[in-house]
Amino acid sequence: MSDLLPRPVSALPGRGSFTLSPGDPVSGPADLADAVRRALPALDLRPADPATAAQAAVAVARDPSLDPDAYRLEVTEQGVRIVAAQPAGAFYAGQTLRQLLPDTAFRAVRAGGRVPAVLIEDAPRFSWRGAHLDVARHFLPKREVLRMVDLMAAHKLNRLHLHLVDDQGWRIESRAHPRLHEVGSHRARTVTSHYREEPAYDGTPHGGYYTLDDLAEIAAYARDRAVTVVPEIDVPGHASAILAAYPELDARATGGRTPEPFGVLDRWGISPAILSPLPPTVDFLTAVFDELLGALGTAPYVHIGGDECVLDDWAASPEITAFWEELGLTGPGELHAWFLRRLADALAERGSRAVVWDEAFVSGALRPDTVVMPWRGSGVARRAAAAGYDVVQTPVFPLYFDYAEAASEDEPLAIGEAITVADVAGFAPVPPGWSEQEAAHVLGAQFQLWSERLPDARAVDYRAWPRGCALAEAAWSGPADPSFTARLERHLRRLDALGVEYRPPAGPRPWQRGGTGPRRHRPGVVRVDETMRHLEELTHAADSTRPSM
Repeated sequence: MSDLLPRPVSALPGRGSFTLSPGDPVSGPADLADAVRRALPALDLRPADPATAAQAAVAVARDPSLDPDAYRLEVTEQGVRIVAAQPAGAFYAGQTLRQLLPDTAFRAVRAGGRVPAVLIEDAPRFSWRGAHLDVARHFLPKREVLRMVDLMAAHKLNRLHLHLVDDQGWRIESRAHPRLHEVGSHRARTVTSHYREEPAYDGTPHGGYYTLDDLAEIAAYARDRAVTVVPEIDVPGHASAILAAYPELDARATGGRTPEPFGVLDRWGISPAILSPLPPTVDFLTAVFDELLGALGTAPYVHIGGDECVLDDWAASPEITAFWEELGLTGPGELHAWFLRRLADALAERGSRAVVWDEAFVSGALRPDTVVMPWRGSGVARRAAAAGYDVVQTPVFPLYFDYAEAASEDEPLAIGEAITVADVAGFAPVPPGWSEQEAAHVLGAQFQLWSERLPDARAVDYRAWPRGCALAEAAWSGPADPSFTARLERHLRRLDALGVEYRPPAGPRPWQRGGTGPRRHRPGVVRVDETMRHLEELTHAADSTRPSM
């Protein structure tokens, strides 16, 4: 029991053990029993015969008084007993039971084994325990998204934030506006040079998108594993791919102008491409939301971006200027907030809450139920919480996993350094000193995998794990306790069984190093501590000019 990760609220060892075998029966309410079965594929548990259900090796019962993600797990010499209120709690009990079994329970084989007697009572500290996967900069095939869901489920993470749209690619089918995926889903080449270097490109096309049927499959697969998909359509900035497909939505195209069209961006950084905020754009995006929500089935949250918007083209347009004056707004900053509120209203009418990056909060008053992701640090996070908005903690330090884990030339290419496993394990989603009211607005936390420097699934594995294990601990249990290092060392054997190509604590394996070519890391180019200081300064400067709410 000393090697469970994330650590449970309580675990009391008992006497003896119980041996589980493939094909053993499981009894109880069908929705709860099925959730346990999904958590334990190696056991291949079978529904118990009603006549012998009382003697089932695994018995599941419902206790409506428990929270949805909470569970009780008791193992005695007579069998396994699980109590939960909802399928999510039963699923997490199954994942804990999986960790109590031998490591073969994490392989794609039918296997059982001895389980030590124990009584575990457990529930997460935070409801939002997430992973952000950027498939816009570098596309990942559907199979890799499903695999990420499996890895999240094994760590009791429950929000998959899919960054589907950015300057470098549009990644979902649209039957209402088909040029989005026909034109916006691919680029002719990708930059290979690093920050502050002369631009160089690979000359290789890159692209891909998920069909609406793919999205429906991903969402259903995730729901069965207690994971909610949070899709992101990042607007109104980061719009190169959209405008390559539909240039009439370009803010520069207002007033009868015909600007030089944007193409799908082949480099990184902030682009000036921005959508027009006029009503036709809102109608266009609402049609996309309808398709997206129809495919997902249920989407309690939809991220609409709002970050890194260059508003110069709004200010330069007489038509857009007249529009914000007609609305009684004072300038492009307030118009930015108005545009996102309008999209949030459309989503609310369809049963979804809008989620935004923190620039949207700084711009002006948002719809009250909007969730804010403050990536620029605890200062803006606290101001958003104090203003009454729910927040999901997403700070660059220590939750941007595109940063390297060491300032070393042995590391593969990263935006900068260094964010270590220990940094993540010590993270507190509610910082010390926050008031009770502010703390109540913290839904949880998630790690970010921005993919400019993550070209494939092996690179994603290397950056995500084991730092993702540390985030799972922080979001489920709170900051890691002194036993975390030893528990993680044991847990890495489970990742080995799962086939995860994680970064070893001692450093990269020979084939994981950046080498001497374009994938080599340049230590010291961008330091995360310097980045955070700069972002906090920018946020304070912007907040000082923010309209009162």
